[in-house]
Amino acid sequence: AYDLSSGMLEAVAAEATKRGFANLTTRQGAAEHLPFADGEFDLVLSRYSAHHWQNVRQGIREARRVVKTGGTAVISDIIAPEVPVSDTFLQTFEMLRDPSHVRDYSSAEWVAIASEAGFAVTGVTRRRLPLDFDAWVGRMRTPEVQVAAIRALQAAMSEQVRQHFAIEPDGSFTIDQAVFELVAI
Repeated sequence: AYDLSSGMLEAVAAEATKRGFANLTTRQGAAEHLPFADGEFDLVLSRYSAHHWQNVRQGIREARRVVKTGGTAVISDIIAPEVPVSDTFLQTFEMLRDPSHVRDYSSAEWVAIASEAGFAVTGVTRRRLPLDFDAWVGRMRTPEVQVAAIRALQAAMSEQVRQHFAIEPDGSFTIDQAVFELVAI
């Protein structure tokens, strides 16, 4: 397991121990600079981390470098709406909630990024992900001033944007998520 956050690596190691996995090791660092040999892995997985990477194109190129030709990479992340105004609102409330957020990319952007890096996209599974507002901001311990700003932003959304995110009276909403299955070519 490889992550920028020591806290995340501690959580992964604890969960591995709990489940009896003795063959898991952790290393800390940025996705854009993987400390592994070319073609070292058959499979690379990323779950809800790419939107925090400082340079997603470099991170995906690194994933391609360390996965064997014919190997697989699976990227699961929140995806941005194709409609610019909805995309703008998503990026804004994501940043207000968590300042480490860099960008949620659209499905079309992901396909282009993967292709540029030397992957063939062999599958895309999309789903709508409902989020309970209080739990969503609670996980990040979002300061109240930013919670208030997110709620104000929700109140200011156009009807089109409100419908896309299915904003509920308590602030809960729904976003888009996708899993990209990639094969190294």
